[in-house]
Amino acid sequence: MKRLLKLRTSTAALIIVACACALAIPIVIAAAPTVSVQEVSEGLTCQCGCGLTVANCNHPNCEFSVPVRDQIAGMLGRGMSGAQVIAYFRGKYGEKILSAPTTQGFNLLAWVMPFAAIAAGGALVAFTVGRWRSSSSAPSSPGSPVSGANASVENFDPELRRRLERELSDRI
Repeated sequence: MKRLLKLRTSTAALIIVACACALAIPIVIAAAPTVSVQEVSEGLTCQCGCGLTVANCNHPNCEFSVPVRDQIAGMLGRGMSGAQVIAYFRGKYGEKILSAPTTQGFNLLAWVMPFAAIAAGGALVAFTVGRWRSSSSAPSSPGSPVSGANASVENFDPELRRRLERELSDRI
C-alpha cells in the first residue's frame, strides 16, 4: 500500500513538472531575442561603393544592397540567427563586408590603437605642461642675469632707467 502511494505521488509530481515545462516553453521562445533585417544589414557594408551599410545605402535601386536585404530576410525567415547570416556573408565576401572590424587577431589593433594614441598624446601634453610650469616657476639665483617675465624693477641698471624715462618723456 505504501509502495502504491509512493508511486502515485511521484507520478503526480512528474506530471506537474512536465506541465510546468510545457507552459514555460512558449514563454522562453517568446523571450528569445529576434533579429530584424535592419539589425543584420547594419553589420554589413554595401559593396556598391557608397561606403555605407547595407541598411543605409542611399541608392534606391542599388545592385548590391537591395538583393542582399532580400537574401537576409529569407535567411532569417528560415530560422538562421543574425550571427549565422553575417558569418555567411563574411565567408562569401571576406572581411571587407563587415561594417566593423572583428575583435580578433590583427583587427584588434584597429580597436586598440585610437585609444592608445589618445592616451599617449594626453601623457605627452601633461609631461610638456609639467616641464613648462617647472621651468617658469624656478626662482633665479641672486648672481644670475634676470630677463623676460622674471625681471623685476629693482634689478634694472639706474642709468638705463633714467635713459628710458628720458626717451619716454621726449616721445609723449
